[in-house]
Amino acid sequence: MIGPALAWASLTWTWGAPPPPRARLLLLDSLGCALAGLGHPRPRGLAMALAASMPGAIALPGCMGLAPAGAAAVLATAMCWDEANEGLARAHGRPGLATAPLALAAIASGAEVDAALAAFATGYEVAARAGEIFRIRPGMHVDGTWHSLGAAVTAVRLAGGDQGAAGRAMRLAACQIPFSLYAPIAAGMDGRNSYPAHAVLLGQLCAASAMAGMDAPDEGFATACRLALGIDTPAAATPPGEWLLEQAYTKRFAGVRHAHYGAAAALALRDDIDAPIDTIALHTYPEALHYAAIRAPATAIAAQFSLSWAVAAALLQGDLGPAAYTEAALADPALRRLESLVTLHEDPSPGRFARLVLTLGDGRGLEHTARDVPMTDADVLDKFLGFARPSLGRDGAEAAADTLLRGHGIARGLFTASAG
Repeated sequence: MIGPALAWASLTWTWGAPPPPRARLLLLDSLGCALAGLGHPRPRGLAMALAASMPGAIALPGCMGLAPAGAAAVLATAMCWDEANEGLARAHGRPGLATAPLALAAIASGAEVDAALAAFATGYEVAARAGEIFRIRPGMHVDGTWHSLGAAVTAVRLAGGDQGAAGRAMRLAACQIPFSLYAPIAAGMDGRNSYPAHAVLLGQLCAASAMAGMDAPDEGFATACRLALGIDTPAAATPPGEWLLEQAYTKRFAGVRHAHYGAAAALALRDDIDAPIDTIALHTYPEALHYAAIRAPATAIAAQFSLSWAVAAALLQGDLGPAAYTEAALADPALRRLESLVTLHEDPSPGRFARLVLTLGDGRGLEHTARDVPMTDADVLDKFLGFARPSLGRDGAEAAADTLLRGHGIARGLFTASAG
């Protein structure tokens, strides 16, 4: 488990190993998702509220200047706003949620790109292994829980601390892992999006405490698993030597991953639709129906967890991006009508997939099954540019991409808009 032996081994191994190239790609995708999230009013409102107590020089698009801690917290909230950011299946969560924002804020504050990448990668690996073990109970939400261990390690590296300080920070975080609930999503409310910000701020607090010499017992994580989750014998985590961030997935679409298969099937059929749609039947695996069967969503976060909304938005908009979750989309009668036509059906066949069956007004039927939604490196770059251009402009988005994909020294203007 992620006890002292594995924790120290992971820290020692990643501390001296150059991050794999995929670390740059994940950081780029994280930035794009955060920039898209900042296009919504509430993440910008959070930035304004935090600026009162955390003013500083980092000017996020559309926001007041923030100190690095506040900027990282806002980036974490914005990053998951559209549910388009990375994840790691074996961790059952998103290890980058609290580590990438810290690295991005550091780069914007003048940290060298390579140093920020190393800090991000080390924290990601620690968080990923914690996620392999920390299996939440029904009614809990994973975001903002074990992420604080990775945030603590990332923050120590960014602050110039050594492995000893990183170990202390991780132990301190393990003794105060947040207990977060699924309740806001179930109620169609967006407070869940503040959970990663909590992990970011807790990680920085633990890092500062560790840098001051504070420490906590080795058994904190195991005790948290036992008391909070009822896990007496935690599962084994992946031993050091294997970069888990290389196994991370990036999302082609916004919204919960379970809905992506239905959206992909809808897009595959879209060009063949030349008559009004009478019926839409979505057949998919049981887990997708368990987590994402919300109908007639009234809020953006509810729509992000709605299979029927994903299918309808893909059919109508030709994509499933942040535009599917705006107030305008939620008020669109055409989108509402399509969503109401969707029926959901459980298919116990193995694997993750969606089979979409449409009946058109002239009696014809269309059908497509999507079993994969792959993304190449070029696709990730295209996604970033599409997400970043509205706030940074063409030249600003391309400059930011170049900084994260090819930069090495101190980068300037990571969040600088251009007129291009």
